[in-house]
Amino acid sequence: MYPQPYDPYNSGFQREEADSDFAEFTENSPFDIAIALCPNCKKQYQSSEEVIEHLNSADSCWPENLTNGSLLPVPQALQRPPEQTDLSAKYHPTSGYHYLLPDQPPPQNIFQEMQDHPLQQARETNVWYPFDGLGEWSLAKFLVENLSQTQIDKFLKLDWFKTRERPQFKSKDELFFYMQQLPGRGPKWQCTKLKLKGYESEQPIHLIWRDALEVTKKLFANPVYVKHMCYDPHYIYQGQERQFGEFWTSDDAWKIQDQLPEGATIVPIVLASDKTPVTRHTGGLEMHPLFLTIGNIQADVRMKATSHAWRCTAFMPTPTFVVNSDFQTLLRTRLWHKCMDLVCSNLKVAARVGEYMVDPSARMRYCFTPLISHIADLPEQLMIACVMKNSSPVTTATHKEFGDETPHPPRNGSDTYTLIQQLCNRVDPWNLIVFVREAKKLHLSGVHLPYWRNWRHSNPATFLTPEILHALHEFFFDHVLKWIKQIMGHELDVRFKSHHKRTGIRHFSGGVSHVNQMTGREHRDIQRTIVPTLWGMASPGFIRAVRAMIDFIYLAQNPLHTESSIASMTQALRDFHNNKQAILDAEARQGKGGAKDDFFIPKLELMQSFTRAIFHVGTLMQWTADVSERLLITHCKHPFERTSRQRDFVSQITRILD
Repeated sequence: MYPQPYDPYNSGFQREEADSDFAEFTENSPFDIAIALCPNCKKQYQSSEEVIEHLNSADSCWPENLTNGSLLPVPQALQRPPEQTDLSAKYHPTSGYHYLLPDQPPPQNIFQEMQDHPLQQARETNVWYPFDGLGEWSLAKFLVENLSQTQIDKFLKLDWFKTRERPQFKSKDELFFYMQQLPGRGPKWQCTKLKLKGYESEQPIHLIWRDALEVTKKLFANPVYVKHMCYDPHYIYQGQERQFGEFWTSDDAWKIQDQLPEGATIVPIVLASDKTPVTRHTGGLEMHPLFLTIGNIQADVRMKATSHAWRCTAFMPTPTFVVNSDFQTLLRTRLWHKCMDLVCSNLKVAARVGEYMVDPSARMRYCFTPLISHIADLPEQLMIACVMKNSSPVTTATHKEFGDETPHPPRNGSDTYTLIQQLCNRVDPWNLIVFVREAKKLHLSGVHLPYWRNWRHSNPATFLTPEILHALHEFFFDHVLKWIKQIMGHELDVRFKSHHKRTGIRHFSGGVSHVNQMTGREHRDIQRTIVPTLWGMASPGFIRAVRAMIDFIYLAQNPLHTESSIASMTQALRDFHNNKQAILDAEARQGKGGAKDDFFIPKLELMQSFTRAIFHVGTLMQWTADVSERLLITHCKHPFERTSRQRDFVSQITRILD
């Protein structure tokens, strides 16, 4: 008997614990006893490392049909120097099985599917087929990536081609047809026209999207990542101290696996979104791109833009409705959640009942797709959590509690959705005036159908992960640096200009006070020297507060946490709160009406949830928005710039994306 699924939205459901047989098996796992047993042939070995070496050896006891010459990669947490002998691991005993489905052809990864392409025979003599060769393929790639469709047609009709050899394609339509014959294309893009019943928009509402489950399957089956994948929850210990790194080393990974059938594989879904303008012309178009990746890919690979581990999955519309301005944002937010429902519907089904997927090694796995992280800035997090601006998206704290030293309880999705349901039972959610008025009393935004409501194992209190770029570096620029400017004045620039030039440390020859906007890299460069720069210009308490905040920022970015490093990070934030009164005494915190006497800062409240987040989902650097901010340019703005911006704009962009 296995643990039954736990439903966080059913308050009356009590999870059953595993029976004694399961508990005994866990207790007697080969990783916990002095003599390790091979799980297949039951031979005894002196350590778990010897068992792994035996299974991976040429004379492995596994049957021949289960070995294909490819070995599973070692988890990143265990990729340490051999001299580090105090490292041990404990794997979940019932995770990540392979399956052979009867009466089904052998599973294929993406590369093997490409080998079965109908035109593969022609590519054996010309790998660039249907193009003549590398030159014609390079020309086609340049035209598609840099010119609009109208410009492509004009280019191909130039008189220049009358005296030179023409490419095979004579128009943009022929070029796109040739590109459609290339192998390895992802899930098909589609356009869905939406309409909010009872409310008109100035322009038609078009959702440009593709099925998020199909995108996930393609990522999961990509052999490029075969040496950088993880499938099993595991605990890592250095001596007696537990370590936290990837999601797989967190508490939530183990808890989710406990609630799944024996042999199931978790495919953690990671989303990122942000509103951005996608065109620059007059009346530019704003959309809400959605990006997706999976937590099976190691974080150091996944978070590199050049690894192409992220996929653009949808472009959410941001229409202008013909309504009172008080309800404009609410209708857009409701539409966004509806679009998310549509795009992620199959992912939510897979999270509840599972889906067979092929991994990069062409093995079949029974997969479940919980949402473990939705990377977003603070306004986006409030929209996702369906709460008002004066509330925290991840805790129950409200505006006047943002400066509190003690953490507040998490704002669980089940509690939020219960409040929404109770409100809907009393008030019609489409009676906007009354519904919004009553929702504000409960600190709700007025959204009645949040997209995460029926996504199993997904809780906004945990999947709204702390975001380093916005929550820390922008907090430093918007607040800490302003406090320092207030008390140092022109002297701040003088000291930065007088810094000795040193390799590895940026020299701000023009000072820092005149800069209105900075990149994350510039934030980090200033943080390196800001504490000694303060010396002699501020009180000891002020300097201690700034140093404590810098310590917290640095410790929060640790790529590998232990219980002691988490305690140090928590203590650094506590030290800031113990010394923050010195900032108010110096009248460094200024507002429109003069000096402020409070710390009602939303991002300061978010810092209280960092410790809890590390235990739930692992270290925080893997959830930073640095990559998604870059994707907004490479995956969003460039494709839209290549359209002719005519009436068939939507069909053009769908074809370009395809």
